[in-house]
Amino acid sequence: MGYFGQVITAMVTPFGEDGSVNYAIAEALAAHLVENGSDGLVICGTTGESPTLSWDEELQLFKSVKAAVGDRAKVIAGTGSNSTREAIEATRKASTLDLDGTLQVVPYYNKPTQEGLYHHFRAIAEACPDFPVMLYNVPGRTSCGLSVETVVRLSEVDNVVAIKEASGNLDYASHLRASTPDSFFLYSGDDSLTLPLLSIGGCGVVSVASHLVGNRLRGMIQAFEMGKVKSAIDDHLSLFPLFKALFLETNPVPVKAALASQGWDVGSVRSPLVPASEAVKQALEKQLKQLI
Repeated sequence: MGYFGQVITAMVTPFGEDGSVNYAIAEALAAHLVENGSDGLVICGTTGESPTLSWDEELQLFKSVKAAVGDRAKVIAGTGSNSTREAIEATRKASTLDLDGTLQVVPYYNKPTQEGLYHHFRAIAEACPDFPVMLYNVPGRTSCGLSVETVVRLSEVDNVVAIKEASGNLDYASHLRASTPDSFFLYSGDDSLTLPLLSIGGCGVVSVASHLVGNRLRGMIQAFEMGKVKSAIDDHLSLFPLFKALFLETNPVPVKAALASQGWDVGSVRSPLVPASEAVKQALEKQLKQLI
């Protein structure tokens, strides 16, 4: 099992009709996820619409979710920023809340060099030396990514313990796994690549689909680890259409629509995102009927 567990849900942020954060629903959803396959929860990541949340809203979400799940699951704070100073400040505040770590996304838009990325992440980690850090490599959203060499350097920092790898490049992931110590944990950042990453030394997934099929994902990972590879492949292939349907439009638009169809009052998305189209809703409903 990885440092933060095997199935970590990148949790959506529920909103009320007026667009404010619905903390009560966030607490209920967090508890539900932990009871249905999730070892951990990332709060205020991309799926949690962090770009449109204020730092005060994020801090309250960390507190609310921690109160809801206690020690039953790891709670990981999404406190990354493209400003090193802001990331340090937010991470320091989160580190005082008895949480289990922080997810730090590659700085977006300003496109730092690899040396800049190294100093950014190292500065955050060293500012909170007792707070475990998971790096987040997602070049499709940030326009730049971590090189293997930079991750290797960062893995030498005591509290940089894991990476959420969402480049979609299995060659990169293989090189990364071969170049970092076993004590550094590799998580898939794409549901559809969880099983392939397990096969090259990954330990689990930071998942969107686990909002809906957390127990199925846990079963797939455990089957693989027990040597039941054919069973794990069957699980992967049966879940694959849902994995892809959840990204027919920008995440978290589809997963919020899917949760609403399951009776969860998570509300809409904040602008500039817009609600799911009818075609996406229908595609999701079709997949969910086949799985749930």
